[in-house]
Amino acid sequence: MKELKFVDVGEGITEGHVQKFLVQDGQQVKEDQPVVQVETDKAVVSVPAPVSGTIKFNVKEGADVHVGDTIAFFGTPEELKSAVSQPVPQAVQKPSTPIIAEAPIQKPQQQAAPPVQQVAEILAAPSVRKLARDMKVDITKVKGTGPQGRITETDLRAYAASAVHEMVKPMEKAHEQHGEEEVEHVPMSQVRKAIARNMELAHTIPFAVHMDLIDATRLWDIVAREKPKAEKLGVKLTFTPFILKAVIQALKENPRFNASYDKERQEIIVKKYYNIGFAAEADDGLRVIVVKDADKKSMIDVGKEMQELRKKLEDKSISIEEMNDTSFTITNIGSLGGGFLSVPVINYPDVAILGIHMIREVPVVKDGKIVIGRQLPISITFDHRVVDGAEAVRFGNAIKAYLEDPEFLEMMG
Repeated sequence: MKELKFVDVGEGITEGHVQKFLVQDGQQVKEDQPVVQVETDKAVVSVPAPVSGTIKFNVKEGADVHVGDTIAFFGTPEELKSAVSQPVPQAVQKPSTPIIAEAPIQKPQQQAAPPVQQVAEILAAPSVRKLARDMKVDITKVKGTGPQGRITETDLRAYAASAVHEMVKPMEKAHEQHGEEEVEHVPMSQVRKAIARNMELAHTIPFAVHMDLIDATRLWDIVAREKPKAEKLGVKLTFTPFILKAVIQALKENPRFNASYDKERQEIIVKKYYNIGFAAEADDGLRVIVVKDADKKSMIDVGKEMQELRKKLEDKSISIEEMNDTSFTITNIGSLGGGFLSVPVINYPDVAILGIHMIREVPVVKDGKIVIGRQLPISITFDHRVVDGAEAVRFGNAIKAYLEDPEFLEMMG
């Protein structure tokens, strides 16, 4: 007797969803004949029989299986009589797909129950199904926007958000019952409304985050050394011009991060220019100031331009053109102090954003000895539709390599 197990298919996939049986339980099958469809996070695969013989399924359609779980047994009818059922971790099997939903039963005595109603097939990856269970969302009510109506994580979260909004409505009505002296109505400024719209758009991006630590000892030293020279030129030198130059070089080596995603056309728009945005705090909300064609400017020029943009932001003389058309964005969380690592929100429609955190003195190992160094934590939030984790690691490694060799960046201007 032979077992068919759900095996490790690679790429970190540990769970599958038994979507459909391709043969009947107890049917005679041939070796390599597809017998069951299993859906993973990456694809739907048809699993073949390892041997010829009679098949006995150990799971039901709609069940979730993990690596090592037995899906079916193969052998002679006599051998299968002694096959010991091996339970799958899920104690309660999910309804098969297509899902059969029973209509409410309302019957007098001796009246048959109403016939069952067949519902359309639910297409969703196991991770999305698990998320639906964790969020206590009825996945059959979610409308999928993926290929063939597949339900994505974004669809699920959007449905959950709308459900929460419906739940909040009675609470809002309850608030209205209180006297005006008990509440304060704060109108949102146009800037705040724009920020809210941008955050809502950013929420639609399926993102992931890559984090790393950079040895900023040499960067700290070179900025401290060059600061007096820059001041003579009217520039307050910070780490930002070095970070900008490192990012540009890394973007040239990893161009998909200097891009945007066109959802309607399902195209990646790779930009040949480098308009680097910087998140900047203003008294009426967060803004993004943009250094246009930053690759064509020296560090001193970048420093001067950023000073001018920040001044315009403070006195409210900044133009719309000086705050839009980014190709990549940087947010300097470290300038505010506190915090170790964070997950910045992507500046829509950019593909990614780099978070720079506070440089701290830490013990580091150098040439086999523990010495005091300076460490810069970074985080890269990226659009997983456009780039994958391995690409984010390479992009982060490129930024790290340039920032750990600031003399080279200085030579580049």
